[in-house]
Formats: sequence, structure tokens, C-alpha cells
Amino acid sequence: MIDVPAGAAPLRVSFRAMSYAMRCLVQSLCLSLCLALCLALCLAACGTDNADVAGDYTITLTNRDNGCNFGNWTSGASSAAAVTLTQSKNDVSATVTGLGAVFLEVAIGGHIYDGAVEGNSLDLTLFGTRSNTMGNCTFTFNSEIHATIDGDVLTGEIDYLSATNGNPDCAAVASCRSLQDFNGTRPPR
Repeated sequence: MIDVPAGAAPLRVSFRAMSYAMRCLVQSLCLSLCLALCLALCLAACGTDNADVAGDYTITLTNRDNGCNFGNWTSGASSAAAVTLTQSKNDVSATVTGLGAVFLEVAIGGHIYDGAVEGNSLDLTLFGTRSNTMGNCTFTFNSEIHATIDGDVLTGEIDYLSATNGNPDCAAVASCRSLQDFNGTRPPR
């Protein structure tokens, strides 16, 4: 029995009952811990099914809409490009080489896209650094690659989008979008 102040009702605790309560609590905690561990293992296993996209690709590009009015762009015209994809877990970089790199450097200010693979889908972005002006409008072009891989075949589209300072002089380029479809292959794995 535990000593209690005068006037208070005595508190009696059965050690047998406390032991049972403690056993239930420990069992409940163990069960919760096991469930959490199983969930963590399942999530870790699910996160490893991203495609292996690394490799040297030969890409065929087909020009589509030219909403940004890039020079020397003919809708329906095709061209070739070489791209090297490097991968670390789900992080992916795409380095464009050759004449494709020259075009990107002139139009956007870079030729290396960064992004991620999720499952067999790739989303990569190249943020423009080449500043353009039109009156009081200052803008760059960004480029996004949205692709899927099936074995050694990569297909998708490349979007070229403007990013402006919001000045009214930007009306001609605000929200412009130029688009290329592409497909490419790498040597078999």
C-alpha cells in the first residue's frame, strides 16, 4: 500500500494488474514497431524500381509548334542530336553534345539538363541564363524534357518556354511555347 495524505482515499495498485497492463503496452509497442518497420521496408523496396536510363543516345528531333518564334525553325523538319544521360539513383543529367549543344547555348545559355527518373518517366529542366530584351522586357528561355524509356528506346518531347520579368513589353513572348518531339536509342544493355 502507498502512503497517502490524511483525508485522501487510499490508492491500492495490484502489481499483478500493473504487470498485465505493462505486458499489453509492451506487446502493443512491439506490434507498432514491427508494422512501422515493415512499412519502411516496403517503401524502400518500391523506391528502387526506377529505370536505368544512363547511356549515350542518338536522338532524332522533329520540330513542332514554334510559339517562341525561334529562327531557322521549320515545323516538321527533323535533325539529329547526341545526348549522354548520367544517373545516380533517381537523379539524372542529360548532356547535349555537338550542334544541339551549340543551339541550346545560343538560345538558352546552357546544354545540360537536370532532373529525375520516376519509374520509366523522366522530367528534366534546363534553366535559361541567356538574357534577352525587348523594350523594357527582359526574358530568358527555359527548356523541359518529358520522356519515357522502354528498354533502350527513349521517346518524348522538349518544351521551350519563356520566363519574363512581367513587363507589359513582354506580351509577344509571355507564355510562348515551342515544342519538339523526339525518339532515340542507346546501345543495347
